Amino acid sequence: MTAVLAFVALLACSIWVGGFVAIGVVARIARAQLDRPAQIAFFRALGRRYLVIGLSALLVALAAGAVLLAQRAWDTTALAAVIVAAALLVATVAGVAQARGMTRSRARAVRSPGDADLARRVRRGAVRATILRAAIGVLTLALVALAAALAA
Repeated sequence: MTAVLAFVALLACSIWVGGFVAIGVVARIARAQLDRPAQIAFFRALGRRYLVIGLSALLVALAAGAVLLAQRAWDTTALAAVIVAAALLVATVAGVAQARGMTRSRARAVRSPGDADLARRVRRGAVRATILRAAIGVLTLALVALAAALAA
């Protein structure tokens, strides 16, 4: 049973990390190749479809990890993993909400190109989005490292 759970956790984690990296690559290419309205439509469609796959993978990985964690002795590494996992989940939910808000703001900015205040809010939101994505990436790496330490 432990081997099956480890396999499920690794597969789900691979989907989560792989998707996170792939979206970064796709985002750079889409921003270079598509005009603003096409970018908005593309990222809205990508976000809606990937949310199901990425969030499902994250939840499966966290659930499998929790079951595996429950089978071992509790220590500071286990506690750190739980804290980082919770922070990752909160950051991801915040990222989804922030991305949806940015999509709406960017669409309004395209419809109102002369609105300097809206353009400023979109730029600030983009900076916050970058920081949030970086936090999700760092938390993901920290959790993978903690999982490796727990498996050792």
